[in-house]
Amino acid sequence: MEYFVHESSVIDRPCQIGKGTKIWHFCHISAGSEIGENCTLGQNVFIADGVRIGRNAKIQNNVSVYRGVICEDDVFLGPSCVFTNVLTPRSGFSRRGEYVETYLEKGVSIGANATILCGIRLGAYAMVGAGAVVTKNFPSYALIIGNPGRQTGWVSETGHRLDFENNNVVLCPESGEYYRLTTENLVEKLSDSSPL
Repeated sequence: MEYFVHESSVIDRPCQIGKGTKIWHFCHISAGSEIGENCTLGQNVFIADGVRIGRNAKIQNNVSVYRGVICEDDVFLGPSCVFTNVLTPRSGFSRRGEYVETYLEKGVSIGANATILCGIRLGAYAMVGAGAVVTKNFPSYALIIGNPGRQTGWVSETGHRLDFENNNVVLCPESGEYYRLTTENLVEKLSDSSPL
């Protein structure tokens, strides 16, 4: 086997689990799910059928990823964060077949105890603070906090806050990469080391 599964976890077949992935205590991986290479799933993680997790994802303890959720590469899901997949859940009425897709682009980070309502798309490297409740889409590099979630700034790919107050180009202190605030009020990473 090219991946690790703790003996207390349950893996339903068929499913795809990538090389180098580690699945720790009391996890349940449903048939029909896909988990990429080099992922880490902490204790008590549930992955439903139809879920797709990209490469190098980190899913912390007590996270349930329900059908309809798609995570690209390098996504981080903090401890006990919550996903939904039905807009109008009712115990007495079946909503199977009414699942709404939630899409996390490359590098998105979700903080501990945050809630992501279904039908949301978060742009690449967006960062959701602990305890936030995300009720709408946000663009790449957005920093989202609060209930309801609101954008309070921008972050780099390494997670550093980007301060565009006095300039439309800023440097990430960790990576040495430059980011620009566009005229459409979106952030883009510049392709070379020059800010011009």
